[in-house]
Amino acid sequence: MMELRHLRYFLKVAEELNFSKAAEKLFISQPPLSRQIKDLEQQIGAKLFNRNNKRVELTEAGKYFEKEVSQLLLTLERIKLKTNKIAANVSGEFRIAYISSTFSGVISNLIQHLSELYPYANFKLNEIRTAQQIEGLEQGKLDLGVLRAPLQSLKIDTKLWYKDGYALVYNKNLVNIKSEKDFKNFKNETFVFFNKDYAPHYHNSLLEICASYGFTPNVVHESNNINSIIQLVRNGLGISIVPESVIKNHAYKELSFKTLKDTKLFTEVLLATPKAQSSEITDAAVSFLLKAV
Repeated sequence: MMELRHLRYFLKVAEELNFSKAAEKLFISQPPLSRQIKDLEQQIGAKLFNRNNKRVELTEAGKYFEKEVSQLLLTLERIKLKTNKIAANVSGEFRIAYISSTFSGVISNLIQHLSELYPYANFKLNEIRTAQQIEGLEQGKLDLGVLRAPLQSLKIDTKLWYKDGYALVYNKNLVNIKSEKDFKNFKNETFVFFNKDYAPHYHNSLLEICASYGFTPNVVHESNNINSIIQLVRNGLGISIVPESVIKNHAYKELSFKTLKDTKLFTEVLLATPKAQSSEITDAAVSFLLKAV
């Protein structure tokens, strides 16, 4: 009879492609591991590995089996987490992720609101980039994500939180901008952008905005955090383009913001939850945020 340990043993060998290393990481000796894999192959009726004295390789059947088993174990883990959550009712742990360029004050108010409604729940709040949030939501490791579009996943439900425009931010003691039209003269200025590897879609949007004004920005400094970008601009190390919603959270006397209305571009901020995993706390959190904008 096939057991979960057979599947876990198989995945470890498939990962290592070395029976000795796999056995070491599984804390068992190699002969029992080899027997377990042979038993699994007999139960399935297919050879999963080609092995000789020099190397171990997955067969085509083994590659397919690895893909399906990996997905199966992820599904089982999601079921386990969901079952635990149901058993805990509205206690236990509720995990929220957000990106730095959203309403940090509103997120803080959300935690306070939920803590008052569900005093026995443990709320965990982390700033996590969009790609990692999507992975966490798909695997059931996050209960609520606040991130920017696009998001394409059959395992995640989303609601539009708000549409966000763009604004130019600069140190008014060093840069003089009288109107939005002055922006086209800034092709030689130093720019501070979000890191293109951290937020590629957002980075490309900023390049598109500059292109609409007729120039390619001289991006010298990059960061993966909106607060760091604001501080770099505040310290006179460049100018930047940020989400319009950022303005209310960064009222520094050295800074000025100029909304870029001529671009007619905007970004969507989404509330994301694992599909078919709604809960009382999730519904309360989403409801609160939708009323907060």
